[in-house]
Amino acid sequence: MKLSNTQQHVLLGLMQGATLKAHRYLDGTKSYKLHLLDGNVETVSSSTMDALKGKGLVDSNKKFPAATYLLTEQGRNVAKNLDDGPVRPLSAKNYG
Repeated sequence: MKLSNTQQHVLLGLMQGATLKAHRYLDGTKSYKLHLLDGNVETVSSSTMDALKGKGLVDSNKKFPAATYLLTEQGRNVAKNLDDGPVRPLSAKNYG
């Protein structure tokens, strides 16, 4: 699976325990923020999120106004192949 450097960065951040959220506003806009463990917050582009969701690597808890994105099982496996460090995130599991 071909991933951009930015997509890899987001997956690695999640693997290392960062939180990825979609913040929705009353005017309809949405922004994605990667909240790192060191307290820094990075903006993630919509195109990066569309690619990660489209590849089935992340899924959200569908909450409003701030949905939290989690690694899917496939996303976990891809992230583990990018770095052999420990996997620390919450992750989504498809029980359906």
